[in-house]
Amino acid sequence: MNTLFRFFQGRHAGLGSILLLAVVLMVVMPLVFDIYRLNLAGRYLTYAFVALGLVLCWGYGGILSLGQGIFFGIGGYAMAMFLKIESSDPESTSIQTTPGIPDFMDWNRITELPWFWVPFNSLTFTIIAVLVLPAAFAFLIGFAMFKRRVSGVYFAIITQALAVVLTILIIGQQGYTGGINGITDLRTLMGWDIRDDSARYLLYYLNAVLLIGCLLIGRWVLNCKYGRILTALRDKEDRVRFSGYDVANFKVFIFCLAAFISGIGGAMFTLQVGFMSPSFIGIVPSIEFVIFAAIGGRLSLVGGVYGALLVSFAKTMFAEAYPQLWQFLVGAVFILVVLVLPYGLASIYGRFGHRLREPYERWFGERKSHSSDLGDGFQAPLPETLQEKRP
Repeated sequence: MNTLFRFFQGRHAGLGSILLLAVVLMVVMPLVFDIYRLNLAGRYLTYAFVALGLVLCWGYGGILSLGQGIFFGIGGYAMAMFLKIESSDPESTSIQTTPGIPDFMDWNRITELPWFWVPFNSLTFTIIAVLVLPAAFAFLIGFAMFKRRVSGVYFAIITQALAVVLTILIIGQQGYTGGINGITDLRTLMGWDIRDDSARYLLYYLNAVLLIGCLLIGRWVLNCKYGRILTALRDKEDRVRFSGYDVANFKVFIFCLAAFISGIGGAMFTLQVGFMSPSFIGIVPSIEFVIFAAIGGRLSLVGGVYGALLVSFAKTMFAEAYPQLWQFLVGAVFILVVLVLPYGLASIYGRFGHRLREPYERWFGERKSHSSDLGDGFQAPLPETLQEKRP
């Protein structure tokens, strides 16, 4: 009991929270939910990848991006291109004017597969593209912005504008991207039907495993020296710069890491749902991702995951019960959480966790802790007035 309690405290708190989340995702939810609800949960877990990335770059790095849908969409479209090529073999498309190419290309009188589609015949190349392309695009954005010290609201607006531009570009190039409908009718992965129930179960578990892996990567980054410098950048950027560190390089790295994780989520979304469209790239989904991180806790890695799941399930239940009012109800929940819990639902542990520790402290004679731990082993910053009074 003593060892187990210690595991969920102090420097092991992050691992304990991740372990608890893994039990919820891989044991509890499959037992409680039917296949329909479990498939919904798998879809919502893909959003959690983006929320996790936002916790890293916004919560800890102070970089608010309103365009994370860009990287989610790039990963999703890369996977969709491979699946679409596989489902567009000459036998399945024999009724087309040009067999062997995606149907939307045939409708737009394109007679051969475009050159940038050709590499996506390979699953290996597709996986590399899912991982590399979002991070590479984030590097171009971050290097151009952070080297010129563009930050704060200006950076947020620029990322939002880029999301709009990319959405318009995809819709406008209908013959190459599927336009506003996106890339649809994705059925198989290397001959394996991704639409049956067994495939949905397997994809859900794969989704959960990848998410846990990304959580561990995020925790490792924040626990090393880089994580401490990143937090210092968020609170006192000028002091870090005057200490001799290249602030731009640190920001570029964490922004690329967030994009890398978001791209994985986008690829898993395509596999889980069977399509990808520009509606998941624009302003609205990008803001929703920020809401997930804010409600779950922008200083808590696992809080971002819980935020994505809770808000998404709330949207579904409100839409089913109150189809005319669900958007207002979701908005009210968001406003309430932000007003009452500035650091999200994860801060509940920081406020009331000491009450759970009191029996342990009394039994084992441990010194009482009054930290603002959010459950990941990381702490919310104290108000400025309290920081000045700290010895």
